[in-house]
Amino acid sequence: MVAALLLRASHPAARPIALQQGQALISRLGNHAKQCIRKSQFPKLQNFSSSALRGNADTLDRTRNIGIIAHIDAGKTTTTERMLYYSGFTRRIGDVDEGSTVTDFLPAERARGITIQSAAITFHWPPQTAAEASQPDSQAPRSASSHTVNLIDTPGHADFTFEVLRSLRILDGAVCILDGVAGVEAQTEQVWHQASTYRIPRIVYINKLDRDGAAFGRTVREVASRLAGWPAVCQIPWFEGGEGRFVGVADAVNLQGLRWEDGDGKRVKMFNLQQLEAEESRLAQELKRARVALVELLSEYDEVMVEKFFEYDEDHLAVPANEIAQSLRRCLLEEQGRKIIPVFAGASFRNVGVQPLLDAVVNLLPSPVETPDPEVSIGGVTGGLRHLLSGDLIVEQKEAAASSSHKGKPKKKKSVVQAESRNAIEKLSGCALAFKVVNDAKRGVLVYVRVYSGSLDRGSLLYNTNLKVSERAPRLLKMYANDAVEVDSIPEGHIGVVVGLKHARTGDTLVSYSTNRPTPPEPLDTLQLRPIKVPPPVFFASVEPHSLSEEKRLHESLAMLLREDPSLHVTIDEDSGQTLLSGMGELHLEIARDRLINELKAKATVGRIEIGYRECALGSSEPITKIFDKDVAGRRGKAGCTARVSAFDPDHTDPEELTAITADKDKDTLLVEMQDGNQIIIQAVGLELTVNERKGGVEESAVLPAGTDVATLRTALQNGCMAALARGPQFSFPMHHTRTVLTFDAAAHLFGNESTPSALTSAARLATTAALRSLLGDPSASASASGTNTGTGTALMEPVMNVVISVDEASLGAVVHDISSARGGHIVSLDEDIPLPSTDASPTSSDSPIPYEDLPPIDASKVYAPPDPFESPSVALGASPSSSLPDTAHRPRTIAAKVPLKEMVGYLKHLRSLSAGRGTFVMSVDRFEKMSPPRQKAVLTELRGGY
Repeated sequence: MVAALLLRASHPAARPIALQQGQALISRLGNHAKQCIRKSQFPKLQNFSSSALRGNADTLDRTRNIGIIAHIDAGKTTTTERMLYYSGFTRRIGDVDEGSTVTDFLPAERARGITIQSAAITFHWPPQTAAEASQPDSQAPRSASSHTVNLIDTPGHADFTFEVLRSLRILDGAVCILDGVAGVEAQTEQVWHQASTYRIPRIVYINKLDRDGAAFGRTVREVASRLAGWPAVCQIPWFEGGEGRFVGVADAVNLQGLRWEDGDGKRVKMFNLQQLEAEESRLAQELKRARVALVELLSEYDEVMVEKFFEYDEDHLAVPANEIAQSLRRCLLEEQGRKIIPVFAGASFRNVGVQPLLDAVVNLLPSPVETPDPEVSIGGVTGGLRHLLSGDLIVEQKEAAASSSHKGKPKKKKSVVQAESRNAIEKLSGCALAFKVVNDAKRGVLVYVRVYSGSLDRGSLLYNTNLKVSERAPRLLKMYANDAVEVDSIPEGHIGVVVGLKHARTGDTLVSYSTNRPTPPEPLDTLQLRPIKVPPPVFFASVEPHSLSEEKRLHESLAMLLREDPSLHVTIDEDSGQTLLSGMGELHLEIARDRLINELKAKATVGRIEIGYRECALGSSEPITKIFDKDVAGRRGKAGCTARVSAFDPDHTDPEELTAITADKDKDTLLVEMQDGNQIIIQAVGLELTVNERKGGVEESAVLPAGTDVATLRTALQNGCMAALARGPQFSFPMHHTRTVLTFDAAAHLFGNESTPSALTSAARLATTAALRSLLGDPSASASASGTNTGTGTALMEPVMNVVISVDEASLGAVVHDISSARGGHIVSLDEDIPLPSTDASPTSSDSPIPYEDLPPIDASKVYAPPDPFESPSVALGASPSSSLPDTAHRPRTIAAKVPLKEMVGYLKHLRSLSAGRGTFVMSVDRFEKMSPPRQKAVLTELRGGY
């Protein structure tokens, strides 16, 4: 194939076709073949490979993997629809309200008008034309040549935080859309800080400036105070006559005005600064102030801009637009310290401002080759992917493994290790991350992948380093929302779909090897790109099949649901036997229920959670003896046992009390064990125990009938006691915090061969049940007891959760009052580190950016923001409604509390209402606590249906 390409390349007419085919070949060859070509002795082949590799690098440089992130209803999907229309991908503009959008294609999305799952789509900007044959001038902006944009539209609802997380993981840049009326909202802050942990460059687009109450200047100041960055205002809104309707934007970078004509937004009238001064003098003066502020801000962070500023005689307006764009790009790609945030303006629904936003995506956001080195782990050693591809990381891993191995083992020379590492890396033809799994009704299981190295080819063998399995990739697709185009290869830096994988899950690393062997050599079989951390669930619901025959089908459907969305969890409640489905919120579970029943066709009912309450003894019973005497499975069974139950608190145990129980010389203690919050003590009288040293110290007794040894006796009595404790005497809930002492008297409770293990179990269950009933004052239960019945009764216990709530300072008082008074919880601490799972992703590496909370807050009065129409002079000077609040109002606070689980069901929605949508929480089970009499009465009334 290479020889044929060389022959074509020798003819000038066929050279362009040969170069194009050569680029595709180079993309599929892998690292090993590329190394061979570079080392080849044929000059033509070397020159050809260099040009092909150069072309491949140019293609990658003209690729953008970006995402749209924002709070719900900020206009993400509407903006995406305009991007697709202006790029020529669609011929009509979809509408969210009509359910005709490209990216919101799920029935649930179109019914609710919100984005539920992220959608990937590919288009070109600027649109490809036949005239674009020559390479643009190096001084021209990047947007002068067509770029491939892989766009991901993400959800905005907080219940779908994980969907945003797994999309952020593979993005190179992001566009954060803000509502010009609402400003910086809750979910915007959350996804912004999540993107910060992945070091993703972002630009801000302030949308909906055509609506009443829109305030561009106020929103810019909120960007500074709440997103902890310096806003670089690149555009200011153009209101007709200064206070009229929103008609366009004034560009501070290019010093021009853009006015959109009515219609589909394709007709844009451009005004230079002189024309603006003649027609809109107020706007022209404000545009000059915006340009001065932009150059001043860039000069603080970019030394090149300082040189350019002096080069043009300290004239802010004379600095070329291309120099400002390049300075913005350098500042945006800077990884350390405070970020500069480019800000743009528009109204997507009115088709205003989307084309300049696309230009900004191409001009400012990075290509795959400019992104930070993605972190990988191999054999327990962590480093960057480029560090791995150079072979140095494998050398470090092997040296670490050798140092921890046996000292007597001879170590390999470093040169040998380096040669082995290079050989292994050269055969690594592709490395990708599966960031999303979707079950498509027509195409089957679709695995969305981002290729980080080499390429994934159709038919290649993919090794899953997480699951240690190999699978073929029968088909590869390039997704266009719900439509797809089949391709032969997914090259490095691109996003695509692998069809037909049976095992791959979200977060798995897929590796292809040029030798087509099923397993890569060590340590490449342990290679993992940073996995996605799943946030803990905070809401639960029960799932019950309609019949036993549907149970298997239900579990298969749940397994597919979990493979698609790892933020869902399925557990089986040991007490009630319920299948519990847990997720990130009520809407999240509602969508999961719809998909389970309507898409996966599971015949099941999703209901509310049933709280697993417990009972506890309030006093002590007298010893009660019961004799079991019945036929069991056609065989006579007879045995006896004595039981005594009492209240027990494992957190406040008295060692002397246990010593007093087990110190009786006439009794042999067979068992002292904690089981499900209860203490079980088994004692025996007259067993005459002996220790058989030949059998490893096993206890034996000649008194027991044939076929029954001491271990069998102990297990039988313990099982009987646990069966009785599984059902309380008063409320039928399992017993908790109860001590049970079983006494087995060989003389009185053994009846020869009739005392089978099953009879012993039944006797222990009868005796324990009778002792529990005696706590209620049941006279029949204590008929054989010596002494009087105390009748102390039992009480209900409820699960109490460890809850960690994150809110801002302004909401702290309301949340603390709600937890303490309305929900019966108590506050443990404020602003202390609690070892609970976090909903945020962890930083990528040690060289992550400085956390924003460690930097001093930005003074909003020092931030340039144009005046908003109809605002008061005090607000124009920086005292906006949000900035007039003290800086501490937005300081994050952490509340640690213990709250009953019943009060936490559905709490997330209530917390959001108390904290203006900014509160989040995580929780875990702490312990069971006894209810107060009024609370017990209220719970019992609810359990009985209000009677």
